[in-house]
Amino acid sequence: MEALRRRAHEVLDTAHDGGIRYFDAARSYGLAEQFLASWLSARGVPSHDVTVGSKWGYEYTGGWRVDADRHEVKDLSAETFRRQLAETLELLGPHLDLYQIHSATIESGVLEDHELRGELDALRSSGVAVGMSVTGPRQRETIERALEVGGFDAVQATWNLHERSTEPALAAAHEAGLGVIVKEALANGRLTARGENRLLIETAVKRGVTPDALALAAALSRPWADVVLSGAATVEQLRSNVAALELGHDDAFEARLAPLTEDPETYWEERAELPWN
Repeated sequence: MEALRRRAHEVLDTAHDGGIRYFDAARSYGLAEQFLASWLSARGVPSHDVTVGSKWGYEYTGGWRVDADRHEVKDLSAETFRRQLAETLELLGPHLDLYQIHSATIESGVLEDHELRGELDALRSSGVAVGMSVTGPRQRETIERALEVGGFDAVQATWNLHERSTEPALAAAHEAGLGVIVKEALANGRLTARGENRLLIETAVKRGVTPDALALAAALSRPWADVVLSGAATVEQLRSNVAALELGHDDAFEARLAPLTEDPETYWEERAELPWN
């Protein structure tokens, strides 16, 4: 575990040295909060120097086994929120800037839970911003409902060259003053070299960059995107990813990559079949 902690710190060091200032974790991301907290402490990073977001609603149960029968359990109740908020604050304390519902959906009913909404309002009044991440083919509907009920400062959603269905809702959220965080911009590895997407790879070669940098540049070019998450697990992956910051993404490349777009239902069905790691 110590070796894993050191590798996490190396990635965080590289990110911070490269100018990255938003760091995203979750209660269910293994020891992510612990590793982030120990890095913040060891490096002596002041809270005003970074923005830290985390998420509640899942409990990691995989036991560090890729072949575990069940990797996480979802529970978006007010009781779970109270317990996990206390756990997060114990680790991240004054560094916590944003706390998000993890994978909110219309079907979960989380946006209509009055007890929970009261807890979220209280947290927001304490100075911690409240957000939500969304998932599934109905992401757009979930975001639109969140804008209707109000009380959120940020939204985190999947957007990538395959799955673009959230774009109108994310534009509306940005217009309403919410921070917009893009997750899964690399489609869980499908938009990297290992995804072996011929169109993406050929286009990246023409630009002299890696496929992952090109896919991230597409996300960064959205006028409503405030933060685009990398998800890099190694220093090498991170360095490849951050090359996106130096790329433009003009109309010609937008048109060239448009055929990568998939129907949301198809996209999420394929995502569900991907291996856990």
